[in-house]
Amino acid sequence: MSGFITGLASEPGYTVVENASLEGRNSFRVPARAELLIDVARADVLPQLFDLPALKNGSVLILGAGSNILFTRDWPGVIISMTATGIRILDDRGDAALICVEAGENWNDFVHWSLANDFVGLENLALIPGTVGAAPIQNIGAYGVEVCEFIAAVEVFDRTTNAQIRLDNADCAFTYRDSLFKRTPGRYIVTAVEFLLPRARELRLDYAGVREELTTMGADTPTAPLVAEAVCRLRTRKLPNPNLIGNAGSFFKNPVVPTELAENLHRENPALPIWPATDSQRKLSAAWLIEACGLKGLREGDAGVSSQHALVLVNHGHATGAQILVLAQRVRSEVQQRFGVVLEPEPLII
Repeated sequence: MSGFITGLASEPGYTVVENASLEGRNSFRVPARAELLIDVARADVLPQLFDLPALKNGSVLILGAGSNILFTRDWPGVIISMTATGIRILDDRGDAALICVEAGENWNDFVHWSLANDFVGLENLALIPGTVGAAPIQNIGAYGVEVCEFIAAVEVFDRTTNAQIRLDNADCAFTYRDSLFKRTPGRYIVTAVEFLLPRARELRLDYAGVREELTTMGADTPTAPLVAEAVCRLRTRKLPNPNLIGNAGSFFKNPVVPTELAENLHRENPALPIWPATDSQRKLSAAWLIEACGLKGLREGDAGVSSQHALVLVNHGHATGAQILVLAQRVRSEVQQRFGVVLEPEPLII
């Protein structure tokens, strides 16, 4: 492997580290290592990289800011991280604009860039950790908005054809916290995302306390920047800061279940929050289910369920990824036993 690294290290467009620590590359801050870590600053070098035997034939993992991943072990292969940043307006149409954002751009920075440039739509997604490149993979969402509503296309490197391609919104097959990219892990590397952002749009205020927070702020006439501020205040108050305590945000998806099951559960538990999903399905609050099982604030060693929000698992200091996973499995099991609902994890578990 050393000869392979020597050949890479002198090439422009990327940097290579052997036996790289990943503890600072994941927001859980659990210890793990990668055989090779390659930071890629230019998408045009990807065909060259994936022609090399170590990438063509070995295990390759694509890593963004590490805010949606749990390492339970070392990665026995190559990790690719897209680090290119930049925001460009491709087509200003007056009432909206097509904007291309490089995959390595910080998501929250882009949200605030959009608001500073008088675009609306992303305000409910403020303060979500991670990179722009990770946003379409998970189809990130919060406070009644999903990012797929604003994605026009995703620019990717397709490892099966060794070529850069552009997938429009329909090709990405977005669903709740899911996408084509998540369902075909390892095939596509997101290099940039194209957003179609409007300059005027009805604000989404009727979800999880947003309107109440605006009232507390004295915002009688809400604007998109004020909604973003309200969302940031809500997230800061309700969710543990990953800069202070290791976590990956919501660890479980809100479960989508048949309407009949949701109605039965609601009759037995009137306080259980329920939201429409499809004509035949309803979405339940995973946080409520976990808290109802008495698990909020639970701690097993340094692995814990946050006392701020039952949906967040945390690393109190020296937990391993394996220990956090054991705790997650306990939470999942207790919710299933009590309510008959199976929780699915949001982060990628290695």
